[in-house]
Amino acid sequence: MLMLALHAVRARWITFVGSFVALALGVGLIAATGLALAATFDAPDRGPERFAAAPVVVRAADQLRVETSIGVRTRPLAGPRPVPPALAAELAALGRTVEDRSFPVDMADAGEGTDAGGSGEGREPRTGHPWSVAGAAPYRLTSGRAPAAPDEAVVTAGPGSHLRTGDRITAVTPAGTHTLTVVGTVADRGFEDAVFLTDEQAARISPAVDALVVHADATAVRDVVAGSGGGMDVLTGDERRRADPDPDRDAQALVSVNALLGTAAGITLFVSVSVVASTFSFAVAQRRREFGLLRTAGATPGQVRRTVFAEAVVVGVLASAAGCWFGAAGAPVLAARLVEAGLAPGWFAIGEQTWPLHTAFWTGVAVATAGVLVASHRAGRTAPTEALREAAVDSRAMPVSRWILAALVLPAGAGLLATALVLDPGDVLGRKSYVTRPLLLIVGVALLAPVLVRPLTRAMTWLPARLPGATGVLARENTSAGVRRTAAVAAPVIITVALTASLLGTVATLAEAKAAEVRAATTADLVVAPGAAGRTLPPGLVERVRDLDGVTAGVSSSTAVTVLEEGTALVTSEARAVDPARFAAVSAPPVVSGRLTDLDDDSIVVNEEWLTTTVGERVTVWLGDGRKVSLRVAAVLATGTGSNGVYVTARNAGGAEPDRIDVAFAEAADRDAVAAALRTAAADEGGGARVLTGAQWADAAAPGPSDSTSTGLWLILGMALLCTGIALANTLVTATSDRVRDLAVLRLAGATVPQALRLVAVEAVVVVAVGAVIGAGVAAVNLLGVWGALALLGVGSGVVVPWAETGAVCAAAAVLAAVSAVVPAAFALRTRPVELAGMRE
Repeated sequence: MLMLALHAVRARWITFVGSFVALALGVGLIAATGLALAATFDAPDRGPERFAAAPVVVRAADQLRVETSIGVRTRPLAGPRPVPPALAAELAALGRTVEDRSFPVDMADAGEGTDAGGSGEGREPRTGHPWSVAGAAPYRLTSGRAPAAPDEAVVTAGPGSHLRTGDRITAVTPAGTHTLTVVGTVADRGFEDAVFLTDEQAARISPAVDALVVHADATAVRDVVAGSGGGMDVLTGDERRRADPDPDRDAQALVSVNALLGTAAGITLFVSVSVVASTFSFAVAQRRREFGLLRTAGATPGQVRRTVFAEAVVVGVLASAAGCWFGAAGAPVLAARLVEAGLAPGWFAIGEQTWPLHTAFWTGVAVATAGVLVASHRAGRTAPTEALREAAVDSRAMPVSRWILAALVLPAGAGLLATALVLDPGDVLGRKSYVTRPLLLIVGVALLAPVLVRPLTRAMTWLPARLPGATGVLARENTSAGVRRTAAVAAPVIITVALTASLLGTVATLAEAKAAEVRAATTADLVVAPGAAGRTLPPGLVERVRDLDGVTAGVSSSTAVTVLEEGTALVTSEARAVDPARFAAVSAPPVVSGRLTDLDDDSIVVNEEWLTTTVGERVTVWLGDGRKVSLRVAAVLATGTGSNGVYVTARNAGGAEPDRIDVAFAEAADRDAVAAALRTAAADEGGGARVLTGAQWADAAAPGPSDSTSTGLWLILGMALLCTGIALANTLVTATSDRVRDLAVLRLAGATVPQALRLVAVEAVVVVAVGAVIGAGVAAVNLLGVWGALALLGVGSGVVVPWAETGAVCAAAAVLAAVSAVVPAAFALRTRPVELAGMRE
C-alpha cells in the first residue's frame, strides 16, 4: 500500500500540491502561534527598581485582602491611603527617613505653552518626585546638579531624549502650571519617566506621603507599624518591588498577549482544520474515476481505503514537517511584530520550548488523515459501476456522515446563541463569546455547502444565463454540475467572509452601543475635563466652577468598590463619586428601580449585574481605599453593555480627587458668558483642563475598541485570511488543472482561447459570490444575535456592518480566485485541443 501511495503521489502531484501547501501553511501558523503562546507563560524575574537601594519601605497596603471560606482573596485597591503623619513621626525616631511623593506631570517646552483650554496634545506625561528620594533607586546625576529652588528640576534623560541641562520646560501638575529650568539629568532606568523637584516644592504639589524610606532595623519598623493600627506594608528585600510603579506590568502584559495568541491559535486551528479537510476531501472526490477503475480491476474496498489513507499519511507527514519548519522560522517574526504593534512588552521573545512544534506536527497528521477518512470510506464502499457513473456528474455530493455532522454542529451553534440570549444576554457581548461562538455556526453552514451552493448558484446566475452569449449559461451549468468543486472553492470564502463580518461587525456594533449609552446618559451642557486621561482637576478650578452663578456644577471623581459574591469571589466594579444634590441634574443613567436623588453617604447606586439589586437592602462593600462599609441600595441601573457603573458619594470615594465637572445651565443664564467664564477659569488655574460641550465630551469618552484590540483582531483575521486564501488558490488550481479535457472540448466546439479563459474566470467569480452570500448570511445571524442581546439589555443601538472591510475581502477573494483559475487554464490551452481531448488521467 505504501509503494502504491508513493507512486500515486508522484503521478498526481498537482492534486496533492494543493493539499500539501494548505496543510503546511496551517501547521506553520499553529506552530508559530503555539511557540509565541508558550513564551507568554513566564515573565522575567525583576528585582526592586524605584527602591532598590532602600533598606526598608513603608507604604499603605495596595491590595485588599479578604478571608473567605476557601482562603484569602485579594484585589488591587483603586486608591491606597497615604502614610499617616503620626506614623511618619514615630518612624523618624528610629532612624533617617525619606518621604516619597508621586504625582503626575505633563511636560512641554516652555515655548510651546500649556494649551490650557485645548486638547493637551504634544505634552509628555511624566511622574514627579522629591529629589531626596532619587537616591533610593538609586538615580545618579549624569549632568548638572540637584534642584535647589522651586523652579528647578532634574529629569530622566535616555539616549534619545531631547532634554538637556539649561532647557526651560512647562510642567502641568495637580497644583497648577509651573515653568521649570532643567538643572540636571539622570539616566533613564526604564521603569518611569521622572521629574525631580525640591522636597518643599513636591510637598506643596502633593502633600500626602505615598511611601516612606526608613533607614532602621526592619523588625523595629514592623513593631511600630503594627502598633499604629495596621493598614501599612513594611517592604524589605524583593518585596520592595511592590512599591515600584506598576509592579505587575510584565505579568499583566503577558496576560493580554496570552489571551490574544490563545484566541489566534484557536481560530487558526479551526480555519486550518476546516480548509484542509475540505481540500483533502475534494482531492479524493476528484479521483472517483480512478477508484472506479481500481474496483473494476479487482481492488477490494479495504485496499482502496488503505491506499487513500496511506497517501494522506505521506502528504500529512511531509507537509506537517515543512509546516513546523516554517512555524519555527516565523515565530520570532510574529513576536517582533507583536512588540512593534505595542501588543507585547519590549522584552518579549520566543523561548526554547519545543512542545508546540510536536503539537502542531501531530495535529497536521491528524487533520490530514481525518480529512480523507470519510471520503476514502465512501470511495471504498462504492460499487465499480457506480463509481464510473458518478465520475461525470456530482449526483450526490453530501454523504450521510456529513449530514449527521452538520445536523449536530449547526443546531448546537444556534442553540448556544439562543440559550445565551434567554439566560444571560450579557454573555453574548463578552470578547471570548463573540470570537468563539460564531465558529460553530460557520462550521455547520460550511458542512452544508454542497447542498446550499447548487440552488444559490442557479438563483444568482439566473439573469446572466439569459443575457446574449453562452458564457452565462455555461457558467451556470458548470458550477451547478460540479457541486463538489463548487463547494470546495466556496468553503474558504464562507469562512473568510463570515469571520470578517462577524468579528469586525460585532466590535463596531458594541462600540456604537457603548457610545450611544454615553450620549444618552450625558445631559450636561458643558463638561470640564482634564487635559489627559488619568489626570485630575486642580482644586482651585473646582472651587471656581462651583462658585459660578447660573449653573449647576456636578463634581465627580473616579473610584472603585469591591463586593464579595457568594462568599468566595471578590468582584471589583468601576464607580464614580458624585454630588447627590446635583447628580440627577447633570446626568441621566438608565434607572430601572429606585431614585438617584435618594443617594447619600449611607447608600449606593448599583447595576443589575450585582447580586443585591433590591432597593432598600444593604450590601457590604470595600471602598477604593480598602475601608469596609455597609451601604443601602438607593437605585438600580440597567446592565447595558457593562459601562453602567456604580455611584457613591465623595465621602465613600476612598480619597479620589475630582476628574470631571458636569455643568448644566440655569434657564436664565447667559450661556455664552458662562462658557467664557469656564474657559477663563481653566486657563487661569492651569492643569491643562478642557471645556467641552456635552456632545463633544460624550464622543471623546465613548469607550470604543482600543488600538491593541483592533490590532489583535486584525492579527487573528490576517492569519485566517492567509490560510483560507492559500486554500482557495490551491483548490482552484487543482480543479482547473483537472478540467483540461473540458476546456479542449470547448475549444473544439468553436470557442476561442479568450472566451474559454473568460468562462473560467466567470465561474470562479460566481463561486466566490456564492460563498460570500452564504458567509454573509452566517454573519447576519451572528450580528442579529448581538443586536438581540443589546435590545434585551435595554441598549437602543443598531447593527454596524463592516461593509468596506467585508467588500475588500470579497474583492480580494474574487481576484485571487480568477487568477488561480485563469493561469493554469491558460497554460493548459497552449496545447492543441485535439491532444488535450485525448488525454487520460
